[in-house]
Amino acid sequence: MNDAQIALSALTPGFTDPVHDTQAVFRTLLDALSRPGTVGVVVAAPPAAGGTATSGATGTRSKVDLAAFASLLTLCDYSTPVWLAQPDAVLGSSLRFHTGAPLVANAHEAAFAYIHDADTLPPLASFALGEAEAPEHSATLLIRVDALTGGTPVALRGPGIERTTTIAPLGLPKRFWAERAKLAPLFPCGIDCYLVCGDALIGLPRTTHLEVN
Repeated sequence: MNDAQIALSALTPGFTDPVHDTQAVFRTLLDALSRPGTVGVVVAAPPAAGGTATSGATGTRSKVDLAAFASLLTLCDYSTPVWLAQPDAVLGSSLRFHTGAPLVANAHEAAFAYIHDADTLPPLASFALGEAEAPEHSATLLIRVDALTGGTPVALRGPGIERTTTIAPLGLPKRFWAERAKLAPLFPCGIDCYLVCGDALIGLPRTTHLEVN
């Protein structure tokens, strides 16, 4: 979608109370990254139906879970390019309208990326990893999973974790964990990830080390 093209007839409503709702979602996101492995629930979600964002004008459904949509509305602005792994006119138009964030065609240009189908996730190294002098110039990924439990157990350790904690998200490609581990030596460069499902999410900051059980 061209930055200048916003499908006004396919806009999803934003937050009911933008100031307070954005603050609430930001606290949830910050807590999820500061305590890796814990499940955060987005309470201040934008109006939607059936667990996915929906255009009130047309009834067109967007392929985005509530937690991901609320996170993008909270984190994005005109200075944060967004990459959508799957074409989504409703989500793209809504993000452009509510946040001013430009949409980019290439993953490596994105400050934030939403991957609705985890099987289509590009290699993690293809995203911006930041530079030694500016590690903050890296991408944050929001990856939709089938469930936050029921998958292969993965042990996490690092800042924000007392000893170790275990997560078992369902629906990530097996290569994800190996690619994620290869980025660890690049710290402070790297990427931060949120695994999202419905109105819930788990944060995986670049500081977290992992071991697949």
